[in-house]
Amino acid sequence: MPTVAEQLRIAREQQQLSVEDVAEMTKLRYDHVRALETGDYNVFSAPVYVRGFTRIYAKILKLDAPKLLEALRQELASENTSAAEDSYGPHSKGVVEILALYLSRINWKVVLPILLLFSLLAIGSLGMRLWQHQQSRDPLTDLGDGIYSSERTLPTEHLPLPPPSNLTNSP
Repeated sequence: MPTVAEQLRIAREQQQLSVEDVAEMTKLRYDHVRALETGDYNVFSAPVYVRGFTRIYAKILKLDAPKLLEALRQELASENTSAAEDSYGPHSKGVVEILALYLSRINWKVVLPILLLFSLLAIGSLGMRLWQHQQSRDPLTDLGDGIYSSERTLPTEHLPLPPPSNLTNSP
């Protein structure tokens, strides 16, 4: 019994249609029509596209679509079974894949407001501690010893200050 791809190609050739004609009538891309006729289903991103495009193609060619789709389902099932047998064992998941899996399971409509609330509380607590630290700090600690020292020398016409002992004895 011919495959689904062979049945589509034979029916198209019997009706004397080119691949371009079929692509125009079905509004499918040329490479998709060619892939359906060659049985190269890896061109499609999902099996649902293969089934849908095959149904459209079968209707254009006036073939029995349900019978053709059942044959396609069997072909795809046998193809998946052989692909599973050819695999080299179980695929070990990496850290990124595991993390992505757990993150995809999170209900973000619930978690996001909670995270936002906790981050606002943390920022508020940190701000309060910084403000309290600033308030309890002595503002005069960074002033230094308070002795004036000039880098330039004063002219001689200025009078010097009296010695400190005279200041304390005055009435």
